[in-house]
Amino acid sequence: MIGKNVLTDFSSNVSEPVIDPSTYVHPLAAVIGNVILGKNIMVSPMASIRGDEGQPLHVGDDSNVQDGVIIHALETEENGNPVDKNIYQVNGKNYAVYIGRRVSLAHQVQVHGPAVIQNDTFVGMKTLVFKSYVGEKCVIEPGVIIMGVTVPDYRYAPAGSVIKTQEDADKLPEISEDYPMKDMNKGVVHVNTSLARSYLMRQSRKG
Repeated sequence: MIGKNVLTDFSSNVSEPVIDPSTYVHPLAAVIGNVILGKNIMVSPMASIRGDEGQPLHVGDDSNVQDGVIIHALETEENGNPVDKNIYQVNGKNYAVYIGRRVSLAHQVQVHGPAVIQNDTFVGMKTLVFKSYVGEKCVIEPGVIIMGVTVPDYRYAPAGSVIKTQEDADKLPEISEDYPMKDMNKGVVHVNTSLARSYLMRQSRKG
């Protein structure tokens, strides 16, 4: 489903998702409201990207939003006024959620804004990112909780970690040459951009 949001006291504009033609949204996924999807993105079945409360939600080129992923955000407007605490600025623009380029959001990840996940980062299955900024080229292993922190670039979070203080985030280990998952995201991005292209080709043949 791809559709508009509704008017409320925390959303004074009705918006329709802006989706690049090279991006594939599965019919069983939901993309609603003030959402910007870049190029070559795969949005898998049962994913929900809902820009009807906090907005806008942005997903960058060559990223993937896998099965059961939820992207949503706390309200960024109240009675026509911005709610600054729920907004991140990236490249001079305001976002409720900003997902960079070549980011993998694996099965059942929840990204709840305000949140930023920067380029080339892998977020493992059943992870929660809330009120947080995750830097570039990070690996967040499955089942991690990240709340209220900034994760520096080139770090990994071990599976099952709970990261709720900046001290915890700063102590996360740096990705080294011998870290087994250091190149995993490249393969995941390759698979999903290929799937997006192939599903779109099949869709165009049917149409």
